[in-house]
Amino acid sequence: MKVLANDGISQAGIDKLSAAGYTVITDKVEQDKLIDYINNENVEVLLVRSATTARKDLIDACPGLKLIGRGGVGMDNIDVQYARDNGRHVRNTPAASSQSVAELVLGHMLAISRSLHDSYKNMENGDFKTLKKQYGKGCELRGKKLAIVGFGRIGQSLAKYALGCGMDVIAVDTYTDPVNVDLGLGNGISASTSITPTSDMKRVISEADYISLHIPKQADGSAVIGNAEFAIMKDGVRIVNAARGGVIDEDALMQALESGKVAAVALDVYENEPNPRKDLLSHPLIACTPHIGAATTEAQDRIGTELADIIIDTFGEH
Repeated sequence: MKVLANDGISQAGIDKLSAAGYTVITDKVEQDKLIDYINNENVEVLLVRSATTARKDLIDACPGLKLIGRGGVGMDNIDVQYARDNGRHVRNTPAASSQSVAELVLGHMLAISRSLHDSYKNMENGDFKTLKKQYGKGCELRGKKLAIVGFGRIGQSLAKYALGCGMDVIAVDTYTDPVNVDLGLGNGISASTSITPTSDMKRVISEADYISLHIPKQADGSAVIGNAEFAIMKDGVRIVNAARGGVIDEDALMQALESGKVAAVALDVYENEPNPRKDLLSHPLIACTPHIGAATTEAQDRIGTELADIIIDTFGEH
């Protein structure tokens, strides 16, 4: 049985599948050639990340395709329900990358609190005394209020780190049952607390010093954070988006930065990937990374082995 990991898979995942008798192909096939490749090579399992899409046309044109696997959380690049309605298995790995994304967000929060991203750019060629004055007005995380919009696995992982930094965490979600958060601190120390999300996003973002977004791209393509939402935020709020491009209206974001409403922003995702707009990338108040939330060695190993387990559990050993 052939498995095409079109956006790559860890060696741990390859080894597990190979040991179970699967043929794993890691060639990158361009999107416009993917249908022909799947059919000509008799591929029965397609594994993707965010770069490859599996839409209705591909599902209809590839009758031999039995399973579509997404390495990661969001499946907005797959027509999930259509595939399932047409007899295909569709699975993802929602837990495997949660910690990695949460750690990136924490890193971004620290960076935009102390202008680390901008000072890194300017230290080599800038005047030391001028830069010391320019970057000498940072702020601390401890004691600040963090709004986590979307309290799934990644949001909950971020809450653990934020609580460990002494932040107060408030959560927004459509599910408002209490969530038990096990902190799992170092040195074998354990602690837990309960966080009850609210569905009232407007109230929460109006109270927050920091906002981190962990929600999918909206079905209609509309932004979740736009001019109306920026207007009710605190002056000087800091925002991180490591969820999906388009969740924040980028034009509105630029206006909010220029007005001082938003003190700083960190972005790992963009509306126009893989070619983000240049004024975002060059802005001194925006810390940018190239969609690397889940890109740690540990997360990729977990994703690879979890995808392998899904395939083996579904089709058995060969």
